[in-house]
Amino acid sequence: MSDQEPTVYNGRYELHRQIARGGMADVFLARDQLLDRPVAVKVLFPQFASDPAFVERFRREAQSAANLNHPNIVSVYDWGEEGGTYFIVMEYVEGRSLAEILRTEGMLHPDRAADITTDVAAALSFAHRNGVVHRDIKPGNILIAPSGQVKVTDFGIARAFGGGNTDANLTQTGSVMGTATYFSPEQAQGRAVDPRSDLYSLGVVLYEMLASRPPFSGDSAVGIAYKHVQELATPPSQVNPRVPDSIEAITMRLLEKDPANRYPSAEDLRADLRRFREGQPVLAAGGAVAGAGAAAAATTAQPAATTAVPVTRTATTTAYDDEDDYYEEPASRTGWFIAGLVVLVAVLVALLLIFADALGIGGDDGGSGDLVEVPSVLELPQQDAIDLLEAEGFEVEVERVANVEVDQGIVFAQDPESGERAEEGSTVTITVSDGAEAFPMDDVVGSREAQAVQLLESKGLVLAENGIERRNDDEAPEGEVLEQTPPAGTNVRAGDEFRLVVSMGPERIPVPDVEGQPAAEARRILGETGFEVAERSENSESVPEGAVIRTEPGVGTETPRGDVVTIIVSDGPPPVQEVEVPSVVNQTQATAEAQLTSRGLNPQVTFANSPTVPSGSVISQSVAPGTVVPVGSNVGIVVSQGPGATTTTTEGGGGGGGGGGGGD
Repeated sequence: MSDQEPTVYNGRYELHRQIARGGMADVFLARDQLLDRPVAVKVLFPQFASDPAFVERFRREAQSAANLNHPNIVSVYDWGEEGGTYFIVMEYVEGRSLAEILRTEGMLHPDRAADITTDVAAALSFAHRNGVVHRDIKPGNILIAPSGQVKVTDFGIARAFGGGNTDANLTQTGSVMGTATYFSPEQAQGRAVDPRSDLYSLGVVLYEMLASRPPFSGDSAVGIAYKHVQELATPPSQVNPRVPDSIEAITMRLLEKDPANRYPSAEDLRADLRRFREGQPVLAAGGAVAGAGAAAAATTAQPAATTAVPVTRTATTTAYDDEDDYYEEPASRTGWFIAGLVVLVAVLVALLLIFADALGIGGDDGGSGDLVEVPSVLELPQQDAIDLLEAEGFEVEVERVANVEVDQGIVFAQDPESGERAEEGSTVTITVSDGAEAFPMDDVVGSREAQAVQLLESKGLVLAENGIERRNDDEAPEGEVLEQTPPAGTNVRAGDEFRLVVSMGPERIPVPDVEGQPAAEARRILGETGFEVAERSENSESVPEGAVIRTEPGVGTETPRGDVVTIIVSDGPPPVQEVEVPSVVNQTQATAEAQLTSRGLNPQVTFANSPTVPSGSVISQSVAPGTVVPVGSNVGIVVSQGPGATTTTTEGGGGGGGGGGGGD
């Protein structure tokens, strides 16, 4: 990517510089040329882009993440493909990742750690209510803005990468080493995860903020995963004596091996954190000790949790840090062998238990009913799932949950899971998608069209085909939203359509021709047409007094109805200016002409002999002094040539007045 020709995806997103590199993608600072704003663009590595199954999961998850609009979640704006390269466009967050803060600052004050955890829990609570489990909560995916605002990133992308397959997670180069530190036990065992798995990972992050290190570390991803399943976490107060008992209780509750012993939901976690910050007793103080039943949990470990391939770490200091693992470089091959051997023993125990269960050995069912294998009803419509389960002899309980990823009415979870055996007549709970979570329609009336469309589309709503109607409005300026459908406050869901009525401003009409009309008539015509009328006057040689000379704007100009049109009315010809003729007799010719010219009169000069008036002086003038005449009138003067024969020579234009007046 050269400086002269930057890479631009979809003709819109111009990449500026790389700001992070993760296990599955590079992250670039870019500019959205359409909206003129900075964005972060995550570009997938080619090895993932060549896997059609992964790309399809990636697409679905990107769309799901785009519907998570929450103050503590990094927004996903767009996704696309260009030339075989797949990318996601996200909100650009200035600041640092929690991973970088922990590297540079070490352990955090318990109050600060509680506040960050509270905000992350708010993000998780919103995502879980919308059917999205993060699966990759870690410090590198928690961003802290300079203002202190906490934002969680990579929602849905982690699931697109893992898809719930631990074997894939543990063997995909560049990904597991950044996440094994924060695995929940059920992730490490390859079991299905639910929102409580995110809470365990958040517990690891909280522990690390309090103790400056995670609860478990090791030589390899497998070794760390094994510890998540088998070992008890050392209480953080033994690492940092300043950790209060109440927040330690919260942390250890989150780190319970059995999901049933953790907080039921992220909202319950937030409530306990608020109690801690307010100095009230926390509910976790009465909970079970973290790690209870760890040995029993370990017996269910699956073989998928026994494979791993080490990766190379990539250091970065940006807020989009994808690499924040805490495993150590292997000291020797012996370490790998011992870790693998320990996990292999756990897997063999699990296989023996599964085999014994299949033979009916060690029956702890406690019931007398026949055991029946539970069929899979995932991805079936609700009624089809009920019919299938009832046909196998089960009772069915239905739970409906909002889920942006699954079509409404489709089963996306079941308990017990498919393949498990349960007593005939027992209850199978199926979780059915209720579609996207409903939310109240925003009020965009009075907003500018572009802003209204951008806001509604950011909520997952879709502008209907021909969804913009335009009409004139005498009050609303052009481009302002007049009406919306659905109305503000109506419950809507992502994917619903919306329509807008947008103002074209007042209707434009041509100015009528009233030139030459009397002013009163012109006012009437313009007023009936729909204009306000103003008036001013000026002199005109050609238009009679009281008639319209012209209009402003001019005749035929398209003008908004209700605007002011000014008529210019004639005052008739300009008034005549008059001046008094001065006496110039006996003055020199030059002085006489100057006096007449200065008063706006036109001197007309003739010459004559005079025995009494010196040569060059005025003998007489055609208009008597004191006479009032119009400016511009001609005044004749006779200038002496001295004694001699009587001859007359004329200068000037002649003709103004006679040579009246005595000369002596």
